[in-house]
Amino acid sequence: MTLPEPGSWGPYLAILGMALATYLCRISGVVLMSFIPLTPRVRRGLAALPGSIVVATVLPLIERLGLAAGLALLAAIASMVIRRSELLALLVGMVVVALMRAAGF
Repeated sequence: MTLPEPGSWGPYLAILGMALATYLCRISGVVLMSFIPLTPRVRRGLAALPGSIVVATVLPLIERLGLAAGLALLAAIASMVIRRSELLALLVGMVVVALMRAAGF
């Protein structure tokens, strides 16, 4: 493996900077949470956090993408509740949205 030319370190420095920023963002949560006592109320809030993040991410997409995305999400949720398989839920959601798009929705 050869070293890059002297003037072409920019992409490598950008990747290194992004990796450092990602690491600092992730570790800062651990450090900050070490100062917060885990009361029952905080535990309930932390338990509800993943669901609220998913809702905050998915609802704007459904609003923008329309009926097909909404039905695909409902089908994926139903599949997940029945079979408890993330891969199957993903496949069901993709099939439903593909069929809805093919039907013109």
